[in-house]
Amino acid sequence: MSSTELSIIAPLDAPLPPLPEGEVLTSSQWTTLLAIADTIVPAVEASSAYSPDKLSVQPSEYTTAVQRIQAVIPASAPQDAAQGYLAEKASSTPGFRDLFHRMLGNYMREDAVKGIRVILSALEYDLDNHIGPSILQTWSQSYLPILRLTAKSLAAVCTANWVKQSATINPVLGFPRAPVHGKPGKGFDYNFLEIPPGEDQEVIDTDVLIVGSGCGGGVCAKNVAEAGHRVVVTDRAYHFPPKHLPMSSTDAGIHLFHNGGVDQSDDSSVAFLAGQAWGGGGTINWSASLQTQAFVRQEWANENLPFFTSSEYQTCLDRVCQRMGVSTKYIEHNENNRVMIEGARKLGFSAKEVPQNTGGNKHYCGYCTLGCGAAEKQGPVVSWLPDASNAGAQFLEGFEADKITFEIRNGKKVATGVEGSWTSRDLMGGVSGLNKTKRKALIKAKRVIVSCGTLHSPLLLLRSGLTNPQIGRNFHCHPASIVAAVFPQEIRPWEGGILTTLCDEFSNQDSRGHGAKVNAVTMIPSWVLPFMPWTGGLDFKLLASKFSRMCAHCAVVRDRDTGQVYPDSVDGRCRIKYTPSAFDRKHALECILGMCKIMHVMGAEEIMVSQSGVPIFTRNPDADEELGVNEPSFQTWLANLRKRGLPQPETRWGSAHQMGTCRMAASEKNGVVDPTGKVWGTEGLYVADASVFPSASGVNPMVTNMAISDMISRGVARGLKEEKRGEGARL
Repeated sequence: MSSTELSIIAPLDAPLPPLPEGEVLTSSQWTTLLAIADTIVPAVEASSAYSPDKLSVQPSEYTTAVQRIQAVIPASAPQDAAQGYLAEKASSTPGFRDLFHRMLGNYMREDAVKGIRVILSALEYDLDNHIGPSILQTWSQSYLPILRLTAKSLAAVCTANWVKQSATINPVLGFPRAPVHGKPGKGFDYNFLEIPPGEDQEVIDTDVLIVGSGCGGGVCAKNVAEAGHRVVVTDRAYHFPPKHLPMSSTDAGIHLFHNGGVDQSDDSSVAFLAGQAWGGGGTINWSASLQTQAFVRQEWANENLPFFTSSEYQTCLDRVCQRMGVSTKYIEHNENNRVMIEGARKLGFSAKEVPQNTGGNKHYCGYCTLGCGAAEKQGPVVSWLPDASNAGAQFLEGFEADKITFEIRNGKKVATGVEGSWTSRDLMGGVSGLNKTKRKALIKAKRVIVSCGTLHSPLLLLRSGLTNPQIGRNFHCHPASIVAAVFPQEIRPWEGGILTTLCDEFSNQDSRGHGAKVNAVTMIPSWVLPFMPWTGGLDFKLLASKFSRMCAHCAVVRDRDTGQVYPDSVDGRCRIKYTPSAFDRKHALECILGMCKIMHVMGAEEIMVSQSGVPIFTRNPDADEELGVNEPSFQTWLANLRKRGLPQPETRWGSAHQMGTCRMAASEKNGVVDPTGKVWGTEGLYVADASVFPSASGVNPMVTNMAISDMISRGVARGLKEEKRGEGARL
């Protein structure tokens, strides 16, 4: 496809809000931070002389670097693409500093920002004492965990921000702005409620209020509205139609992901990604539509929750899958997924195709984590919410739910609605302008369904005065660690369905369903490259230049051990207390070793893992290929990897699946909601999202979330119908 054709279908921009007011760092702190960034992503020059703001290498080394890059870049790249790529440094990239400004000013918690300021001030960057690569390398090997963590975190955030903003990397990779195989789709025409300007609190009345428009809230909205009840669905986020999708990595992080896409656990061991868009996680997930596994259903049933082994639950699972057109029939594997499933076959590992919620379409697109511009992925925005609208449901975007309101009736605590604040779009219909209407609002309802997601449903309950000690606990997240590999041929891994295969060979390592699955990952450069080991600025640029020849898979752990979500004491934002346990890390390691074998047996030239201190494996071209994974140098590398393990804080972990913080249980002592989804100790208040999972699902949680929400919302609709019938009889 020509650049002209691509420009025709390129999505519209989604302008970002203004930068936070005020300075988040002092002038000297900015100087130090940008100097560190330029060490991690340097401008590389051919020179025998030292330069304080560039990485000087011998002319012969520079020539070799240019040749190595030219050998892997596409023929369509500009003639001087390699030289321009090497000459670019992080701080010279337009928007690089602004991204840091947003992170520090809007998205990072106050104690973390203070810690960064202390580190930067302590360094007191001096142009005569250049912060060189040796300092960062020394930190990464320090006996002090805080220095190892600092080195890991700085490398990850600087490389991520540079890849997002770089003007030179995409031509080198051949990575296009829009999916080559995609075509723009027509989305549903939403008609959102508007609140007029005013000083008084606006009051809206409905039968059922659903707080959250994601996978749980969307299913609830459809079921309750189609049962004939008045429904209002609110969300703090705003809707972006397909013409804006897929967004750029920068814009998506701000508009579509929770907290700018920079959530981390308190100890920075895990980076969390969660949707904060109209449609929630269903807007940015990867189409994987796996039903709850039998052993998980039995585990939950053994907790006095027999629904999960009932035919009724299977009906719920099948019903939600049918609505989304879930199937493996139209799958066409891209090379990343083919490497996994074929490599697993060659090793005798168990592997299978992953059903997709693409409504009977092939959907050969790798950009859906930035929003589906084809409107083929059947998330809530495309399926459940339009169904709800057609049944009469009303929608309110830009609504921040502050607290649930209650009344005491006959000695019981009864939910009566939600108080919050609404912020309109700007005068141009966007979300980036300053001219917005803000109003306090009270939405009165006979039933309230909280579907804010695992990170925010417990916080809303806590803000509302509920004191059950289980609220926010039992947090699970499927921590994941990446293995990537470089192959001899061009792969263009961003093309094609993101996650169409999995390998479950390592998923039951304790005979109780705990282990890890191999999943393909989204091959958007800014998502994968920051997980790669950083050993030097030139080394990183050379490695990144090979991205068009890479595959990457991740070990997704069904974690046994839990964490906690709680509000920050300063500003109330979501905090996450979680560290992958030794038990769960052991399972991840076995899976990672298997992933490396898959890459090797499929012909990878280089294999790398996402923990510091493990060198990249480089294939010996003279090795006996008949030996396969038994080749001695590979076996030695695997043995070293096993010995190294997954130490903290060097290992890079990510999570896109959060569960369990409003756990369903048969008693209030053990959970937050009862077997019908009703919050213990209340009437009229329900939770319907992945936060109610009794433990980790072990698979992508979307379908399980939807099936549980299907059951909960049908129960809510029946109960409200019976209540109305009783009221009518009394009249």
